[in-house]
Amino acid sequence: MAYIDYYQILGVDKSASQDDIKKAYRKLARKYHPDLNPNDPSAKDKFQQINEANEVLSDPEKRKKYDEYGEHWKHADEFEAQKKARQQAGGFGGGHGFGGFGGAGQGFTDGDGSYWYSSGGDGFSGGNASGFSDFFESMFGQRGRGQGSNAGFRGRDFNAELHLALRDAAQTHKQILTVNGKQVRITIPAGVADGQVIKLKGYGGEGVNGGPAGDLYITFVIAEDPVFKRLGDDLYVDVEVDLYTAVLGGEKLIGTLDGKVKLKIKPETQNGTKVRLKGKGFPVYKKEGQFGDLIVTYSVKIPTNLTDKQKELFRQLQSMN
Repeated sequence: MAYIDYYQILGVDKSASQDDIKKAYRKLARKYHPDLNPNDPSAKDKFQQINEANEVLSDPEKRKKYDEYGEHWKHADEFEAQKKARQQAGGFGGGHGFGGFGGAGQGFTDGDGSYWYSSGGDGFSGGNASGFSDFFESMFGQRGRGQGSNAGFRGRDFNAELHLALRDAAQTHKQILTVNGKQVRITIPAGVADGQVIKLKGYGGEGVNGGPAGDLYITFVIAEDPVFKRLGDDLYVDVEVDLYTAVLGGEKLIGTLDGKVKLKIKPETQNGTKVRLKGKGFPVYKKEGQFGDLIVTYSVKIPTNLTDKQKELFRQLQSMN
């Protein structure tokens, strides 16, 4: 079984921080996403490898197991149980010993430095009192000869990114994702946040030997909007006001996520003045009928291309002050 270097797949060092891993994953996921590479059949496989690597390295506990057990990290608990049983039984000596090895094989070390062997031929020959041979045979897909051959293992988890526009994220809607060649229909609740992760239980890889399927983790990536800036459940927008309306007062029609509203502008409104519109912000996630606020910042526009007469009027106002 070939060793899979998840660090190499993401292009990071083994000492990389969680933030470095997250950045590397997002960059590669965007680059190799199948929807962005419809004419490149290899992009799908590369994208799956990137998701698999991120699924392991982004989780500190899984990453620790991977660093110790390599591609067999999912079976770390079984390894530890077998190691404990072996230690209690007095190691490989006596009636628990193994006979000769048949054919070519592969080895790896466990946490205490002991060397474990997986046969590439007919497996271990000789004594089998501890059941180690059955355990390895079931795990590596060889023909089991005992109780361990029926052990089922959980399928691997999948990770996917779903890119949304801000205005799409403000509405509950359905989307269809293609994950590992299968279409998954999901309902996206209004109010999801950038970077938010949801889990779809059982939509990951298929289990082994009747084991349960893994899960699908979807990370939402919300694009920046050209008009509104979102902070939490509040939205922020800059509204331009001409000088005359700012000085004398008036009305201004502005857009919100659910239509236009008319604002009354007080006389002598200063540049940078903020106005809060209650309930006109972003919907609160999974709290129907609740919304954040819309904070409007007035930007007073200074007139240009003034006529001589207009300039004279401003001079008169200046002299009066």
